[in-house]
Amino acid sequence: MTFLIILLIIVCVALALFILIQNPKGGGLATGAGSSNMFGVQRTGDVLEKGSWVLLTLIVVLTLAITTIAKTSGTSGSVDSELQEQINNMPNPSPIGGGTGSGTATPPPPAASKDTTKK
Repeated sequence: MTFLIILLIIVCVALALFILIQNPKGGGLATGAGSSNMFGVQRTGDVLEKGSWVLLTLIVVLTLAITTIAKTSGTSGSVDSELQEQINNMPNPSPIGGGTGSGTATPPPPAASKDTTKK
C-alpha cells in the first residue's frame, strides 16, 4: 500500500514536469506561432503529449488500486470504530442556563402577559 502511494506521488510529479515542458499550442496573442514547428518540434510535442496521457492513465489506475486495497483491507473500519468509541465516551454537555448539573433544567415561569395594544 505504501509502495503504491509513493509510486502515485512520483507519477504525479512526472506528469507535472511533462506538462510544464510542453509548448503551448493555443497561440493566443503570441506572434510567430508558425515558426515553432521547425526542426522536429512537432514530434517532440507528440511524444510529450502521449507521455502525459500515459501518466494520467497511470494516476487513475493507481488511485483506483489504492482505493480498492484500502476498502478490502479493512483499515477504515478500525478507524471508524475508534472514532465511535471516542464519541460514546464524551460527557454530555450541560444545558444552557441550567447550573444544576442534573441534566434536567426547569424552564423559567412564564412572564405575566401585558396588554400592549394601543387604546
